[in-house]
Amino acid sequence: MSAEGKIRVMVVDDHPVTRMGVTAMIDAQRDMLVVAQAGTGQEATELFWQHKPHVTLMDLRLPGMSGVEAIRAIRSRDPHARFVVLTTYEGDEDIHQALAAGAQGYLLKGMSHGDLVDAVRKVHAGMRFLPPPVVQSLAARTPNSDLSGREREVLTLLVRGRSNKEIAGLLGITEATVKCHVSVILSRLGVEDRTQAVVTALQRGIVHID
Repeated sequence: MSAEGKIRVMVVDDHPVTRMGVTAMIDAQRDMLVVAQAGTGQEATELFWQHKPHVTLMDLRLPGMSGVEAIRAIRSRDPHARFVVLTTYEGDEDIHQALAAGAQGYLLKGMSHGDLVDAVRKVHAGMRFLPPPVVQSLAARTPNSDLSGREREVLTLLVRGRSNKEIAGLLGITEATVKCHVSVILSRLGVEDRTQAVVTALQRGIVHID
């Protein structure tokens, strides 16, 4: 097959060995060709416009601009851009955020080589690719559990062990306001106390500790 007829793929991952491995798998397919590799979200947004891949394989955990932010940035200019997320993040919130940003496929690292190439082909053809473990995780997501930007900030500081007084000082709000935010967070996460909120936030991928 000529290069013109192949599915053009960009691979985005901050680990060079992972990029090389994924690139080798893609280039081994007769109908695919890796046209660009990026190690950061910012680099991915720049290379996208230079190489115009049909499908981008995007990690979520990237230095600086996250994978979700990179997807949003690219799709704000090209709503038809197609993405398959390839990540270790398996929390329902990670999946929800990636799909909301515009990803059409979601793969966990460690899944088979066949799943990877199948995902690229299906997403290129305009379909979605969500394997059973991803569908199950997404289905278990608590309804109406979306948090506001401020609530996410408060929750992140809770995860880092900050007290209400410290959170108030860091965010420039009153302790009473922090208590109100914490109450809403507990309700939306369906938990009873701060400790459960921290555990749930980490398990679901609402907050990550790098």
